[in-house]
Amino acid sequence: MLQGIHHAAIICSNYQRAKHFYSEILGLTIIDENYRAERKSYKLDLALPDGSQIELFSFPNRPKRPSYPEAQGLRHLAFRVKNLDEAVSRLTSHNIDVEDIRVDEYTGKRFTFFADPDDLPLELYEIKE
Repeated sequence: MLQGIHHAAIICSNYQRAKHFYSEILGLTIIDENYRAERKSYKLDLALPDGSQIELFSFPNRPKRPSYPEAQGLRHLAFRVKNLDEAVSRLTSHNIDVEDIRVDEYTGKRFTFFADPDDLPLELYEIKE
């Protein structure tokens, strides 16, 4: 029935800052960008190389995430990377704080966490192909 994840939707507090972060720093490709005047909201569709997408929304006066990262609901968004050290280096070159690299005790794979401009927890998970 399910064949994969098509997209994850993120609501940001500062559209231009989030757009820069996801497209310029993380390197996602912009597919489409629309301003919906009736909602005072931007919707930005971003693509990852595997075809999955992120929908980035801005809505006025949205509440902040209740806690980090164990609020009920989606815990974090994880991105697959081929080389974790290179990905971490790219983030730190943009002054983004990245946690120490850990090893998944069950799979033996390396991973780490960082945050987007709205403090949404994001993970990098190394899968060498």
